[in-house]
Amino acid sequence: MSLLTAPLLDLTLPIKFLDRDRSILAFNERVLDWARRADVPLLERLRFLCIVSSNLDEFFEVRAAPHLTAALANDQKGVYTADSFKALSDFAHDMVARQYTLYNDELLPAFEREGIRIVSHGERDTAQRRWVKEYFEKEVRPLLIPVGLDPSHPFPQVANKSLNFIVRLGGRDAFGRENDIAIVKVPRVLPRLIRMPSPEGDNTRLFLSISSVIRAHLADLFPGRKVGEFSQFRVTRHSDLEVDEDDVKNLRTALRLGLEQRNYGQAVRLEVSAGCSEYLSSFLLKQFNLPELALYRVSGPVNLVRLTQLVDLVNDPQLLFTRHKACYPKQLHPGQSFFERLKQSDVSIHQPFESFDGVLAFLREAVNDPQVLAIKQTIYRTGANSELMLLLREAVRRGKEVTVVVELKARFDEEANINWAEMLESIGAQVVYGVMGLKTHAKMLLVTRREDTGLVRYAHLSTGNYNPSTARLYTDVSYLTAEPMLAADVDNVFVHLASHSRLPKLHHLLLAPFQLHRKLLEKIEALAQAALQGKDTRIVIKTNALTDEQLMRALVKAGQCGVKIDLIVRGACMLPAQVPGVTDNIRVRSVIGRFLEHSRVFYFRCADDETLYLSSADWMNRNMLRRVELAWPVIDPTIRQRLIDECLVAYLHDGRDAWDLQPNGTYVRVNPADPAQRHSAQAALMARYSASSKQER
Repeated sequence: MSLLTAPLLDLTLPIKFLDRDRSILAFNERVLDWARRADVPLLERLRFLCIVSSNLDEFFEVRAAPHLTAALANDQKGVYTADSFKALSDFAHDMVARQYTLYNDELLPAFEREGIRIVSHGERDTAQRRWVKEYFEKEVRPLLIPVGLDPSHPFPQVANKSLNFIVRLGGRDAFGRENDIAIVKVPRVLPRLIRMPSPEGDNTRLFLSISSVIRAHLADLFPGRKVGEFSQFRVTRHSDLEVDEDDVKNLRTALRLGLEQRNYGQAVRLEVSAGCSEYLSSFLLKQFNLPELALYRVSGPVNLVRLTQLVDLVNDPQLLFTRHKACYPKQLHPGQSFFERLKQSDVSIHQPFESFDGVLAFLREAVNDPQVLAIKQTIYRTGANSELMLLLREAVRRGKEVTVVVELKARFDEEANINWAEMLESIGAQVVYGVMGLKTHAKMLLVTRREDTGLVRYAHLSTGNYNPSTARLYTDVSYLTAEPMLAADVDNVFVHLASHSRLPKLHHLLLAPFQLHRKLLEKIEALAQAALQGKDTRIVIKTNALTDEQLMRALVKAGQCGVKIDLIVRGACMLPAQVPGVTDNIRVRSVIGRFLEHSRVFYFRCADDETLYLSSADWMNRNMLRRVELAWPVIDPTIRQRLIDECLVAYLHDGRDAWDLQPNGTYVRVNPADPAQRHSAQAALMARYSASSKQER
């Protein structure tokens, strides 16, 4: 039997994968580290603290419900159990406690040293209390409706993540009854932070939280009653939209109805003030059917996420990162025709170091060019205000054939996508919603143009969304090409999504849920076979998450055959690294930088033969089997080497923002002994592209 056909290690080999939800929470610990770092500007530290809170909100909204349900039923078997709920709760409680300790003991004192204060009720002088009273009467009180609870006024519906107060009242109401509990909802339209005038000659910037304003005037809302115990509170609800697509005739209508109910799903977490009495906290837990472990007592505002408003209100350049101005894509020249440029070679854009304006300029030229006959595009997360969508509207107005594949189930972007879909459909664009049961997560844009040689297609593919806002904050790779077979593949995918016809054989694209998963497994297997023959083999994968069991087992197997494997996984990773005798050849690192790492890059090498893929897909089971995803090879050798250097090599040598995964599932921040090696991949790329931009000027 030859080595090439020798049986490899069993794919069912025993290996204990790491817990997925614990891994997600561990990612947020690494984000929290940025809020702790003294070398990070103060407002940015606050921003990272708020990002952790936002991520925790989403974790509870999407991941917590099965654990909670198991705990309420006292289930002891399966993936979700009472023990799994306790383990996650303990982890989350500890993280939240560290957040508020950091906020109170480090960030607030640091802000005070910079002349920035959030003034509590107890700290206000007479003049300030007078100002707050006037603000409350004019701007706040008219919007508040306190609700006293009794049999005819049961506990009100409390929206997901909304700010509320619970109050215990003494005495009797106007009808002589002793109902003692009242709820005050704080409308979302009220700003969570308010700028307060500073005394004349004092440069201190003073701010108030809306919760402290209301807290100081609760008694004014209940004339004739004595306000006793009270607390702010916030409930987080399960918010993952669930639609039975087998029983839906109009997905858009069904999702609109689901959006109306999202804010009132199953309660999964309750946050209250640290000083909330047992009486009030027990009352709330009972109302929301939550166990004690779901209660989070916090020493500060219950809605830390909304403190990001302070970043905008202060907006002091000295307390922010030095502004990064993305350069125009290096392979492009402003004013040059994209169609002429792409006839020469493919173009890659490394965002946010290079500007997303290049992508907008490509679409803008296509819209304005009378020779362009058709534009096809997928829409996943474009945002509520999108120049790109307005360009598509203009294309329809100019008589071009516009086809848009809109993903209605893009989590937390459903409403914006529905609105864009309805707008485009109303003016004559062809709007389709992909394939029932599958999310269309692929990012592609196709332009068909009449030229002397006939119809020519130009394609844009991307690892990230068509969203100019996030393109300034996320690292992604855009890819522009006129390569005929690759563009034909893109066209075939669009036809498949619109017509649901059988997909023809693709030349270059790998498409999920059809062959992407299988092809990746085959590539890993082929390298494992080559390693057994003694060939030099290498795999480097950059992705946002690694949780697909088959892919992980294939990587373990390849590593045991001798393939050297590096995995750059930003978030959840269930594959333990460097486990003796199991994953000795596998290293896993996570890079948490100023920008959110978002690009997906897959590198496979056998001796001198190397292949590089860009993709929209993470290595998760849902991406491989329950979504429409793309991966495409970078054929141009110059671009391929550039992306290897910038997206992989730079991150494997990051000595400042990288964390290495240990065999026990913990992460240790990389801290080289040699100071010369303590460089940041993102900082180096920013410097490189900034220097390039200056040279061009």
